[in-house]
Amino acid sequence: MDTKFKIGVLKETKTPPDKRVALPPNQALELIKRFPDIEVFIQPSNLRCYKDSEFTDVGLTLKEDLSNCDLLLGVKEVKIPYLIDNKSYLFFAHVAKKQPHNQELIHAMASKGITLLDHEYLTDKNGVRLVAFGHWAGVVGAYNALRARGIRTKRYSLPAAHDCHDYKEMIHELRKVNLDPKKILITGGGRVANGAMEIFKKIHLREVTPEEFLSNEFKEPIICRIDPWHYAKRKDGKPFDWDYWVNNPMEHESSFLPYTKVTDILVACHYWDFRSPVFFTKEDMHMPDFRISIVADVSCDIPGPIPSTLRASTIADPFFDFNPYTEKEEPAFSNEKNVTVMSIDNLPGELPRDASEDFGKTLVDKVFPHFLCGDCDGVIERATILKNGKLTEKYAYLKDYLEGKK
Repeated sequence: MDTKFKIGVLKETKTPPDKRVALPPNQALELIKRFPDIEVFIQPSNLRCYKDSEFTDVGLTLKEDLSNCDLLLGVKEVKIPYLIDNKSYLFFAHVAKKQPHNQELIHAMASKGITLLDHEYLTDKNGVRLVAFGHWAGVVGAYNALRARGIRTKRYSLPAAHDCHDYKEMIHELRKVNLDPKKILITGGGRVANGAMEIFKKIHLREVTPEEFLSNEFKEPIICRIDPWHYAKRKDGKPFDWDYWVNNPMEHESSFLPYTKVTDILVACHYWDFRSPVFFTKEDMHMPDFRISIVADVSCDIPGPIPSTLRASTIADPFFDFNPYTEKEEPAFSNEKNVTVMSIDNLPGELPRDASEDFGKTLVDKVFPHFLCGDCDGVIERATILKNGKLTEKYAYLKDYLEGKK
């Protein structure tokens, strides 16, 4: 390269605030050492989990104005007033599923001639995601499910994860958990689900098969994890096929309903395509044998497959109740007949230092080399939603969404 490739690490501007950073001090320093053609500038922030001094102490430069940078790097969505015309951004944009709450954002980015890359779509040739906070989302989501159960039953009390110094202290708090004999169900099989399972293993829950989960009652709390072939089936009656599921999710229907009759705590960790069937409906929740009392919706797709997830909750106010009869939100833990919902959409922000360090390391190892090799494996191209304000071919299906249509 003739000139340095300049990366500007953004301060997070989303409300409520997020304390994570995509490139912590040690990872930023490692990036510069490994790739001399890269320069890193840090936008000052009094909110992130790392103090500005932690960056300057390792020799990194603080810079408020990042307009000379080639890539502006963040975690969550950038607020529209902070966008810089004609720049390249990389963050979790949450627009590729036509999320209504970010329709204005993608329109603004297009009008400003911005190139938008999304962390979620940085994949290898086989479509496997390269970077994600998913593991930490699963960890905190499962912890919050246990916390909610403690509040509902008054059997034990856990502090909020963000009140713990780090993961180690949070795990120490799990010694307080005293679960009654309940059935806990995890949907999904990736990083998020594995993170959730990690927490339940810490309290030594016995894992059972889907068949046992549906058929048997237990005198102890148990955990079960299910995959798409357990909760969806083909409309044409043919056997479940993974490739067909991935490419034709709309040609499936839900087979999840039996689980609603035996599950007490649902921890939703699946990946959901907006063309996929919903898990269950609000009408299903009216049924007298609907048993789920707590939903920890880690996936938090809105609108999505779990109808009680009316909105994203926050780290400061993580829980709300859904009244299945009125189909409306009520105060958390206000009625034992309600379903308590946890739907924080930035769960890793509760353990920001642990989550940021893992994420930054993966960016250094698996992503930034592709900016310097001319995108030799197409990693950058696959994650590019807008190029100079125009939808790329892969994301052309967003045309109506970008134009403001529903």
